[in-house]
Parts: sequence; C-alpha cells; structure tokens
Amino acid sequence: MSKRTKTTTQNKSKILKAIAWVLAVIALVMASITIGYLLGYDKASSEITKKEKIKEQNKLAVLQKKEQKSTLKKETVNTRLKEVLKKETAKKETKKKDILKVKSYGGASHEYAASSLAKPPERVKRKAKQISSNKPKLAIIIDDVSVKSQVNAIHSLGLNLTMSFLPPSAARPKSAKLASKEDFYMVHLPMEAQNYSAEEPNTLRITHSQSQISSRVQEIKKLFPKVRYINNHTGSKYTSSEIAMNRLIMALNANNISFIDSRTTAQTKVPKVMKNFGLKYVARDIFLDHHMDKPYIMSQIKRAIKIAKAEGIAIAIGHPHKNTILALYESKKLFKDVDLVLINKIY
Repeated sequence: MSKRTKTTTQNKSKILKAIAWVLAVIALVMASITIGYLLGYDKASSEITKKEKIKEQNKLAVLQKKEQKSTLKKETVNTRLKEVLKKETAKKETKKKDILKVKSYGGASHEYAASSLAKPPERVKRKAKQISSNKPKLAIIIDDVSVKSQVNAIHSLGLNLTMSFLPPSAARPKSAKLASKEDFYMVHLPMEAQNYSAEEPNTLRITHSQSQISSRVQEIKKLFPKVRYINNHTGSKYTSSEIAMNRLIMALNANNISFIDSRTTAQTKVPKVMKNFGLKYVARDIFLDHHMDKPYIMSQIKRAIKIAKAEGIAIAIGHPHKNTILALYESKKLFKDVDLVLINKIY
C-alpha cells in the first residue's frame, strides 16, 4: 500500500474516532439531561403532590371547622329552643297551678238568696245600637276577689279583666293590700239582701242613716284609695229601696265614685235614682257563672259577646271559681271579635 493511502486511512480513522467521541459525549450529555429531567420531574411531581395533599388537608380542616361551628350553632339553637319550650311549658304549668289553687267558695247563686230569685233578673236592653267604627266593647268584672290565689289565677289568663275586691274582713284580711298592687280595680260592696244567711261584715242596710252610709263610703275610700267604681255584693233588698239608694249615690258622688248595678233583683230602683241624679245607669248584662259547670259558663261568654256585637257594648260579671277561670282561658279565641276592656272604658 502506498504511503498516501495509509495516511488517508489514518486520517479517516481519527475523524471517525473524534466523531465517536463527540457522539459519546453528546449521548452522555443527553442521558444526563434526561436523567436530571426525570429526577427533577419526579421531585417536582412529588412536591406538587405534597402541596395538593396539604391543600386538601387544609380544605378538610376548614370544612371540619365549619361543620363543628355549624353543629355547635345547631346545638346552641336547639338548646335555646329547648329552653324556650321549657319556659313556655313552665308558664303553662304555672297558669294551670294558679287556676287549681283557687279556693272554692259559695257559688254565684248567693247573689239571689230568695227562692223567688232563683234565676238572675233580666238585663236592661239598650234602646239603640252603639257600635262605633271600632270593635264592640266587652267588660268582664270578676267579683268576690279577696285572696292572692284568685288574683294570681286572674292574672295568669292574660286577659283584660276588671277585678272587684271585697272589703277586708277576718276571713280575708289582705284584700285591700292585694288591690293596692293593681293599677285598676273595683270594690264589691256588701249590701243587704232579701234573704241571705252568710252576710258579710259591715253590710249596708236600708235602715242606715245618711251619716252611717257616708262614713262607710269614706272608710272604703281610705281602704281602697284608687277606687272609682263600686258594684253591689248581694243587695237585692238594698237596691230595691229608693231611699237607701239615694243616700248611697249621694255618698258615692261626694267621693267621685260611680255605681254599677249588679242587678241582683228585678225590683232594683237604681235606674230611677240614677236618672234623678242626672247620671247614666250602668248595669251588668250577663252573669257568667250563675251555674258553675264549665259548658254553661262558656255559653254565657258567647252570649255576652253576641250582646256586645248587637249593641256595641256589654258588661258581664263572673266570679273566681275554677270553672270560670278555665272557661275564660279556653274561650280566648272567642274574644278576637270584641275589644275586651276594663269597666272604665265601656262608656
């Protein structure tokens, strides 16, 4: 082989070796880059996964907190609701207890002691309707109020009722003190009956002089300073006497007290006496509990409402019997059609 050919072959060999080395270096570099990329990707992927996991854990923690707050709120609301319901139940139970604590006593029929007065005398019908643009007015007077259990039972009803207190006596020494705690009240003044065995102390009699009657009225005024209205307890004999009623109305006028006729007798002279004095005659329309069974009392409540609707006003009288209190409690919805007012708002 010639020297030139040998030299050319060697040169080619060197070139090939150089190319091989270059390719090897390139391959090595590419491999390093690839391995680095893969390692970096794995690391980055791991970091991303880690961050996503942390993010999910944070979200879960937030959700758990919200759920805990929501649960706590629900528990708080439920607790409060339970407390409210418990209080409402307690109030209802208290009302029932107040009603059940009312002491039994002689029935409303004591207002008509004589056998000829077995039924309440008829009311005086009003000549014309007195209905205004407002609801018809109904006043309910509760007579014979004298002890705390009765006052509590009446208050427990949450109704606008007028309490008429009996004057203090040995049997009910605190009646005036109980009345003093009320914003408004009446006095249920004992007056002579035609025939009544259980007469109250200091009952007004038709034989009493003007001085005696005036003295008694002043005594009542002293015991009950806020009194503006009086109605008669029994009194079938007293209200039948024009002379006796003249004396009483004169004494009441001097003390700025109005008289409301309970109408315990059909022979009452109160309308005539009031007319002579130039005063308006005011009397009850209905006795709620002349008979003390609850269905009868509820029927009387409906009758009182019917009169109020027909004539614009009505006055009913009841007593603090358990059945009367219960009947009033169960008749609350019936009063939606009338304006239940105190007696001073009836005219």
